[in-house]
Amino acid sequence: MNSLRQLEQDVLAEGREWMRQRLEKRLQDDSDALSAACPKTGEGLKDVRWRDMQLITVSGVVNLRVRHGYSPALGRWVAPVRYLWGLKAYQRLSPELESRLAYTASATASYEAAAQMATRWGCAVSDGCIHQHMQSLGETAEQIELPPAVIPPQEPEFSMVLMLDGWMARERGPDWGAGPRKKEPQRILWHEVKSAVLYRLERRAASDSGRGMLIEKFVVATPPETSPVDFGTAVHAEAMRRGMGRAKYVYVVMDGAIWLWDLVEDRFAQAIKTLDFHHARDHLWAVANTLHGEDTPEAKAWVHPLLRSLRKGRENRVVRHLQELLQNQSERKPESQELIEREVKFFVKHKEHLHYQAMEKAGAPRGSGAIESLGKQLQQRLRGCGQIWGRPGFTRLLKVVVLVKNQDDHLLWN
Repeated sequence: MNSLRQLEQDVLAEGREWMRQRLEKRLQDDSDALSAACPKTGEGLKDVRWRDMQLITVSGVVNLRVRHGYSPALGRWVAPVRYLWGLKAYQRLSPELESRLAYTASATASYEAAAQMATRWGCAVSDGCIHQHMQSLGETAEQIELPPAVIPPQEPEFSMVLMLDGWMARERGPDWGAGPRKKEPQRILWHEVKSAVLYRLERRAASDSGRGMLIEKFVVATPPETSPVDFGTAVHAEAMRRGMGRAKYVYVVMDGAIWLWDLVEDRFAQAIKTLDFHHARDHLWAVANTLHGEDTPEAKAWVHPLLRSLRKGRENRVVRHLQELLQNQSERKPESQELIEREVKFFVKHKEHLHYQAMEKAGAPRGSGAIESLGKQLQQRLRGCGQIWGRPGFTRLLKVVVLVKNQDDHLLWN
């Protein structure tokens, strides 16, 4: 007697074969019913003949006989049924299989892992095939013009949250293929990938343990060496597409990178801006460790009251306390004084971005955990062990990954 697992596998195989035959028959019927006319001009094709066509689908390989003829208007041989089904010349993967492979290649850590996963869900496809497929989709993604989001007829009031940051990716340097005689070869270059997360505040929830989660979010990620201006344009366009123009409030949460704040002042000047609380905490700890030693009890005693003040809406008191440090410079080393001056200037600059109690009362985030999470997700796919990219391959995969995360990947087959 077969085991339960074997019985289930047998039934799944039977069902898969039934679906393959069913799909093959329907596709053949569509092909037989289609006239031998040029899909562009409608004129009859010349020298029409029947040819074999093999298509790899989610259900398996289907074998068809399709009309093929010469179009004088186009000056080439065409198979009208390919235009009917939206297939490119010589395309062998079905759109549904392409879609599933695109998701799998985006969600796994490598093309090899994607091939292994595809084999587990029923389609044995090589990692080379998936790589070629993703590069082709990436080229298509570069040409896509995203449509505006559909506005519900009765849309409830909402607010929008934006978080922006960057992370570093490895690329092949100018001396990537240099031999051992090359002195100090520059084989690897590091470039920043600018990224953003945006979501409606009302789409944030919490698990039973109190851990925050986002029910729905959208992402932006641009190729390495994208200028802050172009990145800001991309974030603004996606935010408008997702309803920023109709939002009651727009909250922006970021770390202290200067280019981010310049970008936000340019593109989102009216937004409510918040310095990431954890980033502010790290800056306070830097001062504490300089004054009292690394992680000493005195450093903890100095910093904890200031952190409580930040949480309780007494941010002005924190800034004043830091400014008072500049008045007492006795017996400080020059490097310590320089660090304290730098940190005091930092908090003075961001004194209007420290209203953490007000953010908590409004239900808005105080930290930029969502963008940190996105960075880790993208790095798992694009900065794994041994992954050193050429710019074209990296850019194409990144564009497909973003489309998949935003559930816009259906546009690749529209």
